[in-house]
Amino acid sequence: MKKILSFCVLLLTMTQFNAQNTSIIPQPVDFTFTRGLPFRLTAATTIGGNNAEAQRIATILANKITTATGFAFKIRTVGNIQLTLNATPNTTIGDEGYTLSASSLGVAIVANKPAGLFYGVQSFLQLLPKEIESPSVVAEANWTISACKIVDYPRFGWRGLMLDVSRHFFSKEDVKSYIDHLARYKYNIFHWHLTDDEGWRIDIKSLPRLTQVGACRVPRFGKWGTYDAPKDGEAATDCSFYTQEDIKEIVAFAAQRHVQILPEIDVPGHSSAAVAAYPELCCTKDPSVKVSPGHKFSEWPGDGTFKILHDNTLNPSDEAVYTFLDKVFTEVAALFPFPYIHAGGDECYHGYWEKNEACKALMAKEGMKNTHELQSYFTKRIEKIIKSKGKKLIGWDEILEGGLPPEASVMSWQGYKGGIEAAKQGHSVVMSPNDYVYVDLLQGDAANEPDQTAYKKVRLKKSYDFEPLPEGIDAKFVLGGEANLWSEKVPTLRQAEYMTFPRAWALADVYWSPKGSKNWDNFIIRMENQMKRADMAQFNYARSAYDPIVTTMLKDGKLTADIKTEINGLDIFYTLNETLPDKYTPQYREPILIPEGNAVTLKIMTYRNGQPVGKLLALSREELKKRAK
Repeated sequence: MKKILSFCVLLLTMTQFNAQNTSIIPQPVDFTFTRGLPFRLTAATTIGGNNAEAQRIATILANKITTATGFAFKIRTVGNIQLTLNATPNTTIGDEGYTLSASSLGVAIVANKPAGLFYGVQSFLQLLPKEIESPSVVAEANWTISACKIVDYPRFGWRGLMLDVSRHFFSKEDVKSYIDHLARYKYNIFHWHLTDDEGWRIDIKSLPRLTQVGACRVPRFGKWGTYDAPKDGEAATDCSFYTQEDIKEIVAFAAQRHVQILPEIDVPGHSSAAVAAYPELCCTKDPSVKVSPGHKFSEWPGDGTFKILHDNTLNPSDEAVYTFLDKVFTEVAALFPFPYIHAGGDECYHGYWEKNEACKALMAKEGMKNTHELQSYFTKRIEKIIKSKGKKLIGWDEILEGGLPPEASVMSWQGYKGGIEAAKQGHSVVMSPNDYVYVDLLQGDAANEPDQTAYKKVRLKKSYDFEPLPEGIDAKFVLGGEANLWSEKVPTLRQAEYMTFPRAWALADVYWSPKGSKNWDNFIIRMENQMKRADMAQFNYARSAYDPIVTTMLKDGKLTADIKTEINGLDIFYTLNETLPDKYTPQYREPILIPEGNAVTLKIMTYRNGQPVGKLLALSREELKKRAK
């Protein structure tokens, strides 16, 4: 009888561990469950750290778990939860890896460096029940972790996520919250897009007009991209920027979570805010240039070219521009410890350069064949300035055009091509192709999503399938990968969370976990556990992966609709009679013939285990016909 009871306890323990293990994102390199009873967190539990740095991380852990448990944890040199920094390095786990072992006797997290210890703590937190995410005390929770062992370390050293704070400003507290959530999933780079046409968001004390003028625009409401342009005499009262003290506070906050901040000053294009403040820096010296509130100021004929309707570019032939940027980068470099500064370089319109006599004279003097080489000249000058501040330049892949600066790194956003080309030239690259990692793009059907940039979709499965290391490229040149959140249509932190997650959960696996460990169905299980935890934390995310995907075909005058889902095992129900679908209406099993009639609407819902999981999708016959192949 005792043997049977022991076996049942062990089986229960193993089952609990399997459920808990599947919640960990990113997926650990190696985990096993072990025999024995689970570890139980109680009011008597102590947390130990074997030195001051380990105790600092122990304090972060204690602060986190006190909120939900109500327990007052004591920090000691030795504790029931023991955090240890190795005196002799474990070569398997490197600088950011860790080992974790849990039994009824306690939990041991061991690492070579503080970053690894911090990441071990994040996995420990994800092993605890979802109630640990509660912002208030949960009295009835069972605070246990099954007996287990984990050995874990990252695949890539650069695991980044970018937030654009120019198009829509995010407060200091919003930025800290965003960084905190990235750190939980072992991201270690926060790319901060601080300047663009819609606002200059960083205080540069030697150039006060950058924030006095460049951080202010006329207020506009409604749909981004349809706003009226600023009118003459209209007050620019929508003003926001980060003081240098704000930035120091955020940098310190991020450092505690082992996140480094990559600042971006986007030049020479996307510079309306800078030009509005100092119009003498552009070719036209146009004093009427205003900070864009989000109105249409470019034309895209559809042939791959574009035209900017007012001068938003810095003049590469003017020495005053380089004096200006030397001041900017001097102060930026002093604020951010990270060894890189991002200098933009993307989508720079050359039309005003082509007409400018000084630019033409410089091109003739330097033997330049085209304005791409003129932009390369500018970027090489900028690299020297940034290098003089003890930093390295990284830019978007357009900086390849006309020739790369000798030591520049490339962030490849227009697919893989730029990154492959740069790596073949011996330059470091960060893979950031928009087809996979632009989390501002649609993640579900446009009819069901908030008003987002609709020219492309990046579904969850597409992000999960991303491979940062292309075939035939020397891995030593690929630093890692990065997701990007452009904020034209992301006005709040809540919406930023919705657009970022769960795609950032998928990409956390991509950047951290072994390539061979990918398993879509397993990821979905872990994602769903994270959703439950996010619900406890009152943190937003999208459920778009549950929504139906509809494709149509028009053949011989007959219109048919095919329906599938990203997530396996869902049931799809539909109606064509203007009623709402549920589990008692027809279930989708084969392509549906859409009846004639202008008022016909196909309505679809997805279910799992008899419960609705996706959003209602309603598509008129006219819309279905437009989508037909």
